[in-house]
Amino acid sequence: MNHNKHWITPDWPAPANIHAATTLRTGGVSVAPYDSLNPATHVGDDAACVRENRQRIKTMLALLSEPVWLDQIHSNLVINAGQTTTLQQADASVSNQAGVVCAVMTADCLPLLICSTDGKQIAAIHAGWKGLLAGIITNTVNALATTDVLVWLGPAIGATCFEVGEEVREVFVAKSAEFASAFTQASDNKYLADIYQLSRIELATLSIHAVYGGDFCTVTDQARFYSYRRDTQTGRLATLIWRT
Repeated sequence: MNHNKHWITPDWPAPANIHAATTLRTGGVSVAPYDSLNPATHVGDDAACVRENRQRIKTMLALLSEPVWLDQIHSNLVINAGQTTTLQQADASVSNQAGVVCAVMTADCLPLLICSTDGKQIAAIHAGWKGLLAGIITNTVNALATTDVLVWLGPAIGATCFEVGEEVREVFVAKSAEFASAFTQASDNKYLADIYQLSRIELATLSIHAVYGGDFCTVTDQARFYSYRRDTQTGRLATLIWRT
């Protein structure tokens, strides 16, 4: 990775017409605690700074259009990014149109990017544990109508930092016993959850195994990533995908 850049490019064998990135926290104009490239309007940051940051993201990634941002609500709702003109409540978007930019914002939750191997279809997913449990990944893949895809798991809270209560483990295991392997007991009724593993298990149930990424930790890598669990009041990373 080029450390002079203010974004990460997925390390995956996507078709040449597929473009994707996750922005880092550097390279923007927001001041602490949002320092510095925060694109989120809903976290209390100065609106003018957010507008400038969004413009910088558009410029540095040479985006073909304004990203289709979502009003993320930890749901399993998926929209078609090319068919909306207003801010929609959803946690994933799909597109088969050139130039449309699917985007999600995260600060510990898992951003997933999907592209079909023929380069025609793309998707961006915001997956916290509630969205994962509700089936956001499955719903998004169903919206793409193909499982011949590649998946990249972007920066999220690492498996050693994501402590959850026993009730979270129980609802996942009740959905599928396979999810048990993503939880490690930390204390009497606390578990460490591997959000990357939870997503891989869900993808495997869809017969999707071409999964890349998943080796980040937003909590421990403070220089590059925002983390809600670490800082509470903070900015957001943008994870974007588009096709030409």
